[in-house]
Amino acid sequence: MNAIAEPATPVQAVTQPDGLLSLQIRQIRYEAQGINSYELCCPLGGELPPFEAGAHIDVHIQAGLIRQYSLCNPPHERHRYVIAVLRDANGRGGSRTLHDALQVQQQVTVSTPRNHFRLDPHARRSILLAGGIGITPIKAMAHFLESQGQPFELHYCTRNTNTAAFGPELRRWQEQGRLHLHLDNGNPAQGLNLQDLLANTDEGTHVYYCGPAGFMQACAQASSHWPAGSVHCEHFKAPEPAPNANTLPPGAFVAQIASTGQCIEVAPDQSLSDALTQAGVPIATSCVSGLCGTCRINYLQGDVDHQDYILSPDEQSHCLTACVSRARSDVLVLDL
Repeated sequence: MNAIAEPATPVQAVTQPDGLLSLQIRQIRYEAQGINSYELCCPLGGELPPFEAGAHIDVHIQAGLIRQYSLCNPPHERHRYVIAVLRDANGRGGSRTLHDALQVQQQVTVSTPRNHFRLDPHARRSILLAGGIGITPIKAMAHFLESQGQPFELHYCTRNTNTAAFGPELRRWQEQGRLHLHLDNGNPAQGLNLQDLLANTDEGTHVYYCGPAGFMQACAQASSHWPAGSVHCEHFKAPEPAPNANTLPPGAFVAQIASTGQCIEVAPDQSLSDALTQAGVPIATSCVSGLCGTCRINYLQGDVDHQDYILSPDEQSHCLTACVSRARSDVLVLDL
């Protein structure tokens, strides 16, 4: 659904005394489930400060509430900034307030663009990896690379077609074979195999990735053997610090949920599946003996004492059975 309107009365000039910009919301567009895009323009129709692919702006949502959002439109556009925001019910409140409070024609204060996620000008080819709302800076990169005639491939990982943003805009790249859409339906095993994709390093190729915590950890692990300086990323928030191992009783460990950062202590006499279920992360079980695989899940980091009877050595390198498997390490990062 689009909401487009022209201002009814004259509005203020763009630049404020503190160097911030006062822009007008010209359009709010539904992009995917829980995701709206916001088109911000100069109220008087002038040009905006230029930005590079990968840049973001600070959005002053309310007094004391400032959040950073990546610009996702083509960088050559000087008449508008476009951001896309996922309404996160479990976040700190910024995205919910933005979704609920901002309206078309309203003026909003933003910073000039800043960039800590730049494309390497010397790259011969680029691999762009986006997880969920991480498509926003990656999309701007793809626009720029296309405008420069530089080769790229874009892999967009999300749950299903309802959660994939910018469908009409991205369809052209998909038809050209540049965009690969990976829908896992909530099961990472059905999604993109990052290990295979990034197994071989190519001279002059650079990798860029952005997405939620679990996706970031998976990308970092899969690209760890790439040459220094060839892999670039941007986090939405600082990774959660690992718990202090000194506070754990003997035999206990911490299960960390990669997608949220949630840390769950597993007691010495408690199964991983029981601890997850009690913490609100239910895991289906059946035999509770490591025989059936019903509770099989993936893990990203940690030393696992498997104790199952069904997984091959190759499978045990990335999978475990939550009913009987435990961690020898203090922290076990689960791909959930």
